[in-house]
Amino acid sequence: SLTLLFVLLLPACLAKPFHQQGLFDFMLEDEGSADMAPTDDPVISGFGPVCPFRCQCHLRVVQCSDLGLEKVPRDLPPDTTLLDLQNNKITEIKEGDFKNLKNLHALILVNNKISKISPLAFAPLKKLERLYLSKNSLKELPENMPKSLQEIRAHENEISKLRKAVFNGLNQVIVLELGTNPIKSSGIENGAFQGMKRLSYIRIADTNITSIPKGLPPSLTELHLDGNKISKIDADSLSGLTNLAK
Repeated sequence: SLTLLFVLLLPACLAKPFHQQGLFDFMLEDEGSADMAPTDDPVISGFGPVCPFRCQCHLRVVQCSDLGLEKVPRDLPPDTTLLDLQNNKITEIKEGDFKNLKNLHALILVNNKISKISPLAFAPLKKLERLYLSKNSLKELPENMPKSLQEIRAHENEISKLRKAVFNGLNQVIVLELGTNPIKSSGIENGAFQGMKRLSYIRIADTNITSIPKGLPPSLTELHLDGNKISKIDADSLSGLTNLAK
């Protein structure tokens, strides 16, 4: 299956460990592969696609982390399934940055300086399942995220509001991580999460919320709200959440 293939590809990538806490832990492990030496020039392997300058490409994994990049590299291999751009200096994600990556399953943009994402930047990513936007400068999550997404992690940004329009149609999302953002209870639109029919894990820890968000989907099994100033819990706050385990 695509999922099994995706898991098999991960050890080939030389990224520093990217540890995820919670459901569906997902990381890139340093296996010290000798096949992955950085290239000084774009590399053409047979008739295969070009690997971007200074990046490492192996088995449809493109690793461009820790390079001081200020923008997304051009001419990414169209068969890429995992693109790692963490620990760079990218400030903006523009329309066309991912135009040929219709097979991309995971996009790692952690620890950049991203404050702006074009409304159509993710439009070509019809198969994207995992989107990691943590440790950036986003004030809001972008609209028009791929409907194929299963996992969104955006902790440690500057997000203060969660609008219903952002999550519209994201009915495949299972994991949503929004901790360590300046989110206020008044900034969470009523019913923001209602359309997320498969949402199982949500973390809104270490924010400025003072009450449990209303309209959480009944599919939820884990709700993490630690580090907030929630002073009271209304009787109906958790009503309908019959699957909640923690």
